[in-house]
Amino acid sequence: MAGLTTTKAPFIEEARSHGDMFIHQPYELYSDENHQTWARLYERMLPQWQRFANPTFMAGIENLMLEPGRVPRLEEINSQLHMLTGFKAEAVSGHVPAYIFFDKLRQRIFPTTITIRDGAVLDYLPEPDCFHDMAGHVPMHMNSVFADVLVHFGEIAKQAAERVKTFGSIEEQRRVAASNIKALARIFWFTIEFGLMRKGENEICAYGSGLLSSFSELEYSIYHKRPQRYPLQMEWVINQYFEIDHFQPLYFIAESFEDLYEKLQQVERMLLDGQLDDVSLGEPAVSDIDLDSFLYA
Repeated sequence: MAGLTTTKAPFIEEARSHGDMFIHQPYELYSDENHQTWARLYERMLPQWQRFANPTFMAGIENLMLEPGRVPRLEEINSQLHMLTGFKAEAVSGHVPAYIFFDKLRQRIFPTTITIRDGAVLDYLPEPDCFHDMAGHVPMHMNSVFADVLVHFGEIAKQAAERVKTFGSIEEQRRVAASNIKALARIFWFTIEFGLMRKGENEICAYGSGLLSSFSELEYSIYHKRPQRYPLQMEWVINQYFEIDHFQPLYFIAESFEDLYEKLQQVERMLLDGQLDDVSLGEPAVSDIDLDSFLYA
């Protein structure tokens, strides 16, 4: 049985060949090995979550009632998720262009990967998998303020796409759109994916899904002496490049989810003032697919 292993799933390859971006979760295709991989990941992450995760994340894990021994069914996740915050997880076959992704968030839909990493390489992710999405991201979506943060990302993206059309030449539209996308991607990376948060007066914890799905980097981000950690500053974040193939050398610390939401409101004002139109060069690269998704939204 081929299963639904990341980069090795015929079901996903067929969906992509047909141009199907949003798909269903063919639960019967998960192999015993796929479920065992989920169980191994969950078992080793649980003690790390208990030590280093934001309490809101742990509450989300409890309320979602994920089964440690098998890959979750999206309909089970959504029955709990939608009831609390109106969000739902929707299966995708792979990369979702930037504007479509953010607009789904605006609609309280989270594009969710359904394949799972190869059990032989638990720490290596050639691309996102369902453990990263379902166990790393979705528990945070059970919190109403965090859910509103995601929605606001989508609202800012919508304003950016509308605003870029007001520029005269197509060359200027493409330049501004590329800069806006780069800024939003950096903010998402340093908050939703790799964000840290204050916990009491002298502690920090993780709320970013990239940390919450990484056995090694979760502890590293909080206790290791090597990385730098600074209060969340949006003027800095929009100009800070990042790389995806190693532990992060830099993390930003939010005071609370309310603080994070207020920071996004600041980003909205910065967008309208033109401060996202010429951010610094560097990663992430903006593909033509992502660029066109904004220009033709």
